Amino acid sequence: MVCALGAAVCFGTASVLQAVAARAAARPGAGTGAGARASGVDAALFLRAVRQWRYLAGLGLDAVGFVLQIIALRHVPIYTVGAALAASLAVTAVVAARLLRVRLSRLEWGAVGVVCAGLLMLGLASGEEGSGTGTLALKLGLLGVAALVLVVGAVAGALPDGPRALALGLAAGTGFGVVEVAVRLIDSVSLRELRNPALYALLLGGAAAFLLLTSALQRGSVTAATAGLVLGETLGPAAVGVAWLGDRTREGLTWLAVAGFAVAVAGALALSRFGEPEA
Repeated sequence: MVCALGAAVCFGTASVLQAVAARAAARPGAGTGAGARASGVDAALFLRAVRQWRYLAGLGLDAVGFVLQIIALRHVPIYTVGAALAASLAVTAVVAARLLRVRLSRLEWGAVGVVCAGLLMLGLASGEEGSGTGTLALKLGLLGVAALVLVVGAVAGALPDGPRALALGLAAGTGFGVVEVAVRLIDSVSLRELRNPALYALLLGGAAAFLLLTSALQRGSVTAATAGLVLGETLGPAAVGVAWLGDRTREGLTWLAVAGFAVAVAGALALSRFGEPEA
């Protein structure tokens, strides 16, 4: 649980650094050509952003957060890790308030408290990770979902700005959710895992999610994109963990885990505008 919260701190802080860099990298009219609109992916924006030290520092924090996320997924249920990662929005809000002088309303400060309360409930109710290793069908299905994320990104390019941001955010969240589940389906780092479809699902889902999220935050509603992201990276993976991988709660505390998950996700949704704090 400490690793899950550490990952949230890393991801939340990285968001502030990357948001500033992404805005600075955007030029008037950049990334709005027919190709970018049709695909929903602006790779050129990403290439411009990585030339800035803030974005690189954010990537470094993302790397540390990913390692902590992997450790957490090996010890606690996916639903707990997913809720903790959604809580990174609370971290972003607090960091933005301190470093960027972004003003938080009383409602948003309340949402930060709600997220913390939800995580506390989850920490008390969560049991150990499930013992399920996943079937071949589940691993192949996960790879199919990762490929579908790219298809959704392509289709979303033709949508109006509002639905487009939500669709790209939901697709990106689903991609990150694929990563969460795939980590549980990979036994170890070895040559044998090269035959494991979950490994390729992790790589494809993570890369697609990262590009889609960058484009979603740059064009369209940040709140809609981030709301889609939160829903995509929490609900689906949590369901897979419970239904197929054997994730459970402490004896008699299922109600507390469900309530904590709902409270944490609801608090994160209330902080959706901090998916990209104002530069």
